[in-house]
Amino acid sequence: MPDYSRIIFLTVFSVFALSAAIQLFYYLYFYLAVYRRREEVMEHSALPVSVIICARNEEDNLRNFLPSVLEQDYPDFEVIVVNDCSEDRSYDVLGEFLKKYPNLRVSNVNKDPKFTHNKKFAQFIGIKASVNEILLFTDADCQPVSGKWIEMMTSHFNNDTTFVLGYGGYRREKGLLNMYIRYDSMTIAMQYLGMAVRGVPYMGVGRNLAYRRSVFFENKGFGNFNHIVSGDDDLFVNSKATARNTVAEFRRDAHTRSVPSKSLKEWITQKKRHLTTAPYYKLRDKLLLTTEVLSRVLFYSLFVILLSFRFMWPYMLIVFGVRLITQTVVLLLTQQKLDERGLTIYALFFDIISPLINSLVFLSSKKTRSAKNVWK
Repeated sequence: MPDYSRIIFLTVFSVFALSAAIQLFYYLYFYLAVYRRREEVMEHSALPVSVIICARNEEDNLRNFLPSVLEQDYPDFEVIVVNDCSEDRSYDVLGEFLKKYPNLRVSNVNKDPKFTHNKKFAQFIGIKASVNEILLFTDADCQPVSGKWIEMMTSHFNNDTTFVLGYGGYRREKGLLNMYIRYDSMTIAMQYLGMAVRGVPYMGVGRNLAYRRSVFFENKGFGNFNHIVSGDDDLFVNSKATARNTVAEFRRDAHTRSVPSKSLKEWITQKKRHLTTAPYYKLRDKLLLTTEVLSRVLFYSLFVILLSFRFMWPYMLIVFGVRLITQTVVLLLTQQKLDERGLTIYALFFDIISPLINSLVFLSSKKTRSAKNVWK
């Protein structure tokens, strides 16, 4: 092999090894933190809590899941459901629940052809109607996995705590799409929960998120992000969360489970909405997230190139093996922590294709003009 060719391949191998080292850093420093974090049993008083749920045409989900919120084992809480321009029987379902549950409050938003709005407006209505300082958010298609959900999510609040980030997974169902949806939510949680543990909180999910009412109004609502369709959860956390005021909650009884998308088209629409917020993250967070994705793409791409030329293949396989073993172990431990099952083998494949999928969805979202009243 000519000297210049060897120099080129040595350079490629060095970049490959560097990308592997970056990947190992993310897995061992950020992602493994999700498993290693041990929750302390804390003495705390049961602070009054307002649970806020926004719903649009969620008749079945309200009927199936709202009782699990209303019947939480907690002494002092209200549940505010914002029934936002629903055209199904949500109004009737909520009316039945009002007779049964004294802690339920309903705010109805009527449809007005002269005024269109997105979910942020419904969130604002719910927050405005709340009477307690501690706000806990979930969605109408979400169900707490236990009666201790409110207690665990709010047990972290003290004088220093503003945000509590929880895990919101998806229900386990049949099919490859369900596998990918669960993988996607789990790996995103590995990032935002692990980074929060390491003092770099950058987002939360509205399926399971708590924060103080006062910080919302101090920020003048959703602040500089009011005009963006999405971001009622992640951008609000990104703008105000710090290492000192944010806590991540991992315990199983604090999880919620959501109804997953039934079709690829439905999931893509939902994913588009979520990806529209990424450009508005802090520069630090964009760099951290982009570095992980780029290092992963380089790792797999350069592995294929080096393998095809069999250049230094024993060392290349060692580097690949170390990263693969580390990835597998961390995924197994994370699945145990977040109560996800049967994802490991699929996750190793999804890890390769997810950057491509996210890129295609993001690019398609840039070409699609989203209406201002897109809700979810």
